Amino acid sequence: MGIFKRMKEDMDVVFEQDPAARTYVEVFLTYSGLHAIWSHRIAHAFYKKRLFFIARVISQISRFFTGIEIHPGAKIGRRFFIDHGMGVVIGETCEIGDNVTIFQGVTLGGTGNEKGKRHPTIKDNALVSTGAKVLGSITIGENSKVGGGAVVVKDVPDNCTVVGVPGRIVVQNGKKIRRDLDHHKMPDPISERFEQMQKEIEDLKAEITRLTGGKSEHGN
Repeated sequence: MGIFKRMKEDMDVVFEQDPAARTYVEVFLTYSGLHAIWSHRIAHAFYKKRLFFIARVISQISRFFTGIEIHPGAKIGRRFFIDHGMGVVIGETCEIGDNVTIFQGVTLGGTGNEKGKRHPTIKDNALVSTGAKVLGSITIGENSKVGGGAVVVKDVPDNCTVVGVPGRIVVQNGKKIRRDLDHHKMPDPISERFEQMQKEIEDLKAEITRLTGGKSEHGN
């Protein structure tokens, strides 16, 4: 696909995803997410030619103007949409599929100084919501959604919704995942112990009644 067709495709995604978009001129001139993606493609081309310094300079200039930091080594598919985008960070070994959407404050980062593949893989049609952190060499499956503010450090299968810290799956293949413990109903060990003692006392009373043939301890 030619460069101008690819740029138009990128702008078409904005119209599909953002009801506030009005004209191509407005989108072309004012959408920082688009500018960051276009800059990344240039930086990534230099990165693949092993011109790492030039690639990093381009990515840092883009970061200065857009507030979005995409390492030039990251691999990004078609129709990628960054909504608003301030504070987005995408690491060097990230792999992002087609039709992926992320929102402001998202981090697709690593978990330490490990070498090799150390950043997430985001598969086709996934969505990562505002402020979410996806960390390490994990995979977010196709059509999956990461809720706002979630911290995800484990693989997420296809067609799932993940929320919370740490991230947990609450919907899979359109069905809610049953949880034995609601987070607003935390266990009370003291209360549980008293309930256990009360049950033991009742069991002892029942056993005494059985042994005495229903008579009280005074023989009445």
